[in-house]
Amino acid sequence: MRMRISVRQICFIMLIYTAVSRLILYPTLLSYQSGRDLLFSALIDFAIQTVIVWSVSFLCSKTDKTFFQLIEGTLGNVTARIVYGLFALFFIICAVIPVFEQKVYIHAIFYDTIPSLLVFLPFFFFAVYAASKGFENIGRCADICLPVFAVSLLFILVMSFAEVKWNSFLPVLKMPLKSVLSGSVSTIFRFFEPCWLLMFMGYFKYKKGDALKITLSYAGGALIVLLMLAVFYGIYDEIAASRQFAIAKISLFFPAIEVIGRIDLAALYALEIVMLFALVLNVQLAVHCISECTGFKKKEYISVAVNAVLLLMVIFLDNKFNALHELWSSWMGIVFIVFANVIPLLAWALKRGRND
Repeated sequence: MRMRISVRQICFIMLIYTAVSRLILYPTLLSYQSGRDLLFSALIDFAIQTVIVWSVSFLCSKTDKTFFQLIEGTLGNVTARIVYGLFALFFIICAVIPVFEQKVYIHAIFYDTIPSLLVFLPFFFFAVYAASKGFENIGRCADICLPVFAVSLLFILVMSFAEVKWNSFLPVLKMPLKSVLSGSVSTIFRFFEPCWLLMFMGYFKYKKGDALKITLSYAGGALIVLLMLAVFYGIYDEIAASRQFAIAKISLFFPAIEVIGRIDLAALYALEIVMLFALVLNVQLAVHCISECTGFKKKEYISVAVNAVLLLMVIFLDNKFNALHELWSSWMGIVFIVFANVIPLLAWALKRGRND
């Protein structure tokens, strides 16, 4: 099979997309649930996901087959198509909250004088085009996003770091254990990166040590998120739970802003590019799964259909984001545990070769 994405590009995806997908409302929600111990809530989820990412990465060293081929070789073609159909639905579910989150964020930070729905409609033109492309496109986008992500995030952190009050985290681990665990459980629907690796399986050439590289890349993304959480809570302390859009709020107290204005907006605009590529990845993988499930190779038509579903949800649920988020945080957790935790581990039970 022709290789379509490189390990380097997968590492970039695991590093930067893991981080940018948790820079908007995730810190606020953890602050509400876990207070000053929010870092421990995040650490629990990231530790579990890191183990699963390593498991899937290591599995890639044992076979050159795709995940579809592994299922097909063990359970048959019909089962493989059903599983991929379910994964297509799962990736659409993964995209729902980030789409609404981005819609609210873009309107509030950049275009608050224009109706939010009108501002966000151009995203779907971009999503239709991007989701119709294959893994080569995903890899190239990751190459482009890395320097943009590194420069823009560093700029924002430099502006923010001097304002952090580290004593905000004291005393450590004095919050009730229930609050710490509640923060982990209620945000589990934001963790689905092992499923990305399942879809990439068989589409890249594995070399010795690549499992460690991919795992460390994901761990690096997790550390960036933990740093962001620390900076955000260290600046706002007990009122962090009432401050939305963390990435746009941590640089507000930089002294130069009072003199020359919101210079951080340039970095936020640049970072938004990376956020959109991270958001559309789930749509791209949903299209890929539908194509594999149905055998229909004209992905541009599938992309239109998938994005039409998301667009209709945005239109008809325009003012229902809080209700949607409550549904995802309260009831969707089991779906994400099954698809992003259980199934990647069960993939080891599939036949990988003639002697399995």
